[in-house]
This record gives sequence, C-alpha cells and structure tokens, in this order.
Amino acid sequence: MKILLLEDDHILCESLTEYLELEGYSVDRAHRGEEVFDLTFDNKYDLYILDINVPDINGFDVLKALKESGDETPAIYVTALTDVSSLSKGFSLGAEDYIKKPFDPEELVIRIKSRYLVKYQTISYKDLVYDPKTKLLQKDGKTVGLGEIQSSLFHTLITRMDKIVDHFELMDLLDQPNANALRVNLTKLKNRLDIDITNIRGQGYMIEKI
Repeated sequence: MKILLLEDDHILCESLTEYLELEGYSVDRAHRGEEVFDLTFDNKYDLYILDINVPDINGFDVLKALKESGDETPAIYVTALTDVSSLSKGFSLGAEDYIKKPFDPEELVIRIKSRYLVKYQTISYKDLVYDPKTKLLQKDGKTVGLGEIQSSLFHTLITRMDKIVDHFELMDLLDQPNANALRVNLTKLKNRLDIDITNIRGQGYMIEKI
C-alpha cells in the first residue's frame, strides 16, 4: 500500500513515516501543499494522509483540487484543528476520516487497516466479485466487460458501498454530464449486472450492503 503523507512538521513527518514503513507501507512525504501535486502527477497512491495548516496550499484546498481532477484516492486528515466547522469542511471536501493531534501513531495504523485497506481487497456483492485495484469484474465466475463510463460509475459506487455518492460527482464521469444521461447509464448498469442502485433524492446514489 502506497501512502502520500503531507505534514510540515519535519520531526512528526519523519516519525510517522518510520512507523508506517515498519508496518509495511510505502510512504512518500510532502512538507508543502504544492509538493503534493508534483508527487501525484508522477505516482499513484492508495491513501492520502493530509495535515491542514501547511505552506503554499492548505490541506483543504489540496484535497479539493485532487477531487476536482477526478482523483478518488481516499484521504484522512491529521490536524490540530478541533472545531466543528473544520470537521464539517473536511468531510464535505471528500475526506473519509479525521484524526486530531496529538495522536498515537498506532491509532492511525489501526484506522488504515480497518477502513482503507478494504478498498483494495476483493469486493463481493450478490453474484459479483470485483477487484478495485485491477478493476476486474466477474459475474458467476465469468469476466464482465463494461464500457469506460459504466466501469467508472460502477467502481465509484461499489468501492463506497453503503455511502451516498453525490450525483454531481457521478455526472463528472460522463462524456456529456447531465442528470438524464446519468439516470440512463445507471439504469443500464443496474440491468446489466442485476444490482440495486438507490436514488437518494436531492443527494445522489448508493449501492446498499446486502
């Protein structure tokens, strides 16, 4: 598992890196917001760990820019900010977790193992088996080929099973983003794979766990 760590405290960054590498993770470090974009241009990561108050571009704006570029890599914030508005902003931008400083590095590892590593294990749903890393989809043991758009829609929904995915985020995966085209594509996907995709009115869509 490859992790990008954004932390401007050099001592903390070094200690977290050493701890994560002892757990078997590969870690690239950035101390400034701009460095994240350079690293993500050349590398693919499985998880972002982001401090918020860093030089150049803060952690909020870093994640916002990554999400707007179509990067769906899960992210966790580690920060001294403790106010509710910061928590709310972090989650609204797409972060999946939030750890308040100071924290025990073991807590970070526990959260990674329990919440993020699952995204890179095989997912089973009804008669489907999906590998998010290779994007290999099988139905009743036979490989299923989806077009680029429906493959992206399926990947986004299935890797965030039981969570509502904003309809604007899903529309961004289309060649010509609009609500009608999204409904058509999701209907085709439902019929093709015999899956249940729930429309949460005014919010988005989700695949519920069964």
